[in-house]
Amino acid sequence: MYADRGYDFDKYRRLLWKRGIKPMIARRGVAHGSGLGKVRWVVERAFAWLHQFKRLRTRYERRADLHQGLLELACSLICLRRLRTPS
Repeated sequence: MYADRGYDFDKYRRLLWKRGIKPMIARRGVAHGSGLGKVRWVVERAFAWLHQFKRLRTRYERRADLHQGLLELACSLICLRRLRTPS
């Protein structure tokens, strides 16, 4: 699991190891360069793309299956747009 310096506590590391999850938490007081920011940026960018769709930005749907359908539709549109644009 990737996390930033705000979660750099032994308590959190132990909890993750107990669940069988390898913690990749940036250390406090250590210079940048761990590479964790690269992974985080990809996730934040994906959330930004999803927030372009108003019904996903503020969840209006009460039923989970309708929200899931809109989420899948948004992901499909994002993929279609990315495939159409020349890189």
